[in-house]
This record gives sequence, C-alpha cells and structure tokens, in this order.
Amino acid sequence: MNVLCPLCSSAHHHFFCRDEMREYRHCFTCKLVFVPERFHMDAAAEKVRYDLHTNTPDDAAYRKFLYRMFAPMRERTAQQSDGLDFGSGPGPTLSLMFEECGYHMQIYDCFYAHDERVFDRQYDFITATEVVEHLHRPWVELNRLWCCLKPGGLLGIMTSRYDSVEHFNRWHYKRDPTHVLFFSTESFMWISRRWKAELEVIDNDIVILRKCTV
Repeated sequence: MNVLCPLCSSAHHHFFCRDEMREYRHCFTCKLVFVPERFHMDAAAEKVRYDLHTNTPDDAAYRKFLYRMFAPMRERTAQQSDGLDFGSGPGPTLSLMFEECGYHMQIYDCFYAHDERVFDRQYDFITATEVVEHLHRPWVELNRLWCCLKPGGLLGIMTSRYDSVEHFNRWHYKRDPTHVLFFSTESFMWISRRWKAELEVIDNDIVILRKCTV
C-alpha cells in the first residue's frame, strides 16, 4: 500500500532517517517529518504513557511553561472571549489560567475529556499545546478545529519544530514514542496557505494562525 503524508496526503516523500525505534519520512510538499503508521503505538499503550504525566494546575513550573502560550494569546484576544483548549491532558491547566483572567473556556482531550459536543460551537480562539505531534490524522483534526473558529479567530499551536536532518538526528523530541509528527516552519506556511490564514511565528515552538474575516 502506498504511504501518504498524513498532513497533505502527498505520495512524494522520502526516507529521512531511522533510529532504534522507528523510521522517519520527509514530505516534499508540506515539509512534515512523519512516522509511518506501522510504527505507531496503539491507543491503550499511548494512554499508559499519558497517565504517567503529573502536571497539575498547582504546579508553578507547569504554569510557567504554559504561560509561553497563554501570554501571546491573551495579548491578541479580549477578556470574556470564548476559547477551547484542545488536548487538555489529565490535569487541565491552561484553560484554568484563561478562566482566572475572565475568559470562557471549554476543554477537549481524546483520553481525558472526550466530549465531542465542544466541536458543535464556535470559538474566538483555540489552543493546542504539545498535542499536534501526537495526532494520527492531523489534517482531519486541524481542519475540525479551524471550522470551529469564528472569523478573525486564532489557533495557537505549541510544538517543537525541526530545522535540519542533523538537528533531527540528535533531537530529544523524537525520542518520545507517542510523537509521530514533526513540523517545520515550512509545514505551518503550507497550512496557512491552504487555509488562507495569517501566520505568526512567535517562538521556535509556538505559532498562531488567524482566520480571515472574509
């Protein structure tokens, strides 16, 4: 069976590198590096790993980490805005940080807050912090989020980006077996062109996409 890029569905990709765990392929079209499906963990094994996470709202270090997403989103949205935290994890925290500042928040997580009714609403902003690298159907999931944004709404994504094969080979980020997608800046540029969105690169692991108003 011909393997397609999980983001852009292109068949034009090539072998990127391999380690002791799995193979990585690089898409010529959207510049995504992805792990072929045959190397993916099943959902039960994934959840076992996620259950080991100990991040909670009262963890100051975790809040400091999330503040890097919180701050630029707060600067670009008004209080009382409606937001969705996608991939909120076992200890939802970013949503609480927004609520503490007067925002109205919903959460979704396929393992810990699996209520798909949240996708029946429209939001002023959506955050996806350290989650897109886990997605097995990224284009489907990202499009679902994009459709939930109001015109002018923001999608904030935090995920570490690679910049070269040399960097990738020694990169700690690929050592997590639940990480199956690795985005480059060019990957987000490809997404923004498909959506006709405004792309803002905030940091080496944060981008914000704004939905056009027309």
